Amino acid sequence: MRKIFFLNQIAYTILLFIIVLSGVTYCQDLINQNLSDSDSFFYRDEMRHFIQVISRYSHLFHPYFIIVPQNGLSLLTSNGEPEGVLISKYLSAIDGVGQEELYFGFLGDDEHTPEIITSNWLGFLNKIRVLGKAVLVTDYCSEPFNIKNSLESNNLQQFISFPAESRELNIIPDNSSVPYRANSENIEKIIHAKNFLYFINPSSFSNTEEMIEALSRTNYDLFIIDAFFSKDEMFTHEDIDHLKEKMNGGKRLVLSYLSIGEAENYRYYWQKEWDINPPPWLEEENPDWSGNYKIRYWDKNWQQIIFGNPDAYLDKILKAGFDGVYLDLIDSFEYFEELQ
Repeated sequence: MRKIFFLNQIAYTILLFIIVLSGVTYCQDLINQNLSDSDSFFYRDEMRHFIQVISRYSHLFHPYFIIVPQNGLSLLTSNGEPEGVLISKYLSAIDGVGQEELYFGFLGDDEHTPEIITSNWLGFLNKIRVLGKAVLVTDYCSEPFNIKNSLESNNLQQFISFPAESRELNIIPDNSSVPYRANSENIEKIIHAKNFLYFINPSSFSNTEEMIEALSRTNYDLFIIDAFFSKDEMFTHEDIDHLKEKMNGGKRLVLSYLSIGEAENYRYYWQKEWDINPPPWLEEENPDWSGNYKIRYWDKNWQQIIFGNPDAYLDKILKAGFDGVYLDLIDSFEYFEELQ
């Protein structure tokens, strides 16, 4: 039986109180290590730092909390290239990486990713896989032949994969009771998972009960879901505990999706006045995703929305009993580098 080290509500409150009393809080010490925003500002260093801080903060409350950043593979090495030196502090802060479009989807759904792109990414992914880190691949394909190709190609690399039939990540595949490499094992660590489901858009369900029931009828080893069913309705600790049971009786891991590189105007933290008078750290809207905004992720005001107080996003995720977080938009450093 997996031991859960998650603090209960009372212990959580006491720990936060102790941290706050200790002069400047631990999380504030970390947040305030900001560099000036200048032409020489190395944006990828600050994203690495942000993820490392998230990891350290999470482990105050849950020593085995799982941290998986998606995309942004160039953060792994000192020069941003596959042959570069791996950055040990960053690697120590994460339990694996997620990568979209490794074999399908870079040019469009059900289209093969160009070999030169796949080869470059494999240069990073294989290096960290041999170090015992999990690699989660999401390919975008719905044709049966392409799904089979994606699953088998990733399995050959010892990667954990999910062929997503929609970019909206709103589909539970029909074969969910018998996913690729289905098993009844208890999954204690992410590296032990043999398959996963990436499902963060619950719009096809009318309420949380329907969604929880549908997910519970599957045998995936790992879920990546949104922590919220709707803007103001978050899944409860009881919901998450229920989702940790595979239909065949085994235990699975449940990670929460968390965007740290863009702000989303459909989240609980969004303030209406930002539509007219945005804070200094809020940048332009992402042209590809309505309601998503580039942000100066190194700004302490944004980081305080993400962690460090009971109303912060990560703190809510921790209290809800998730096993970890799946960090998205970490590659937003590329946006700022391109502006230079």
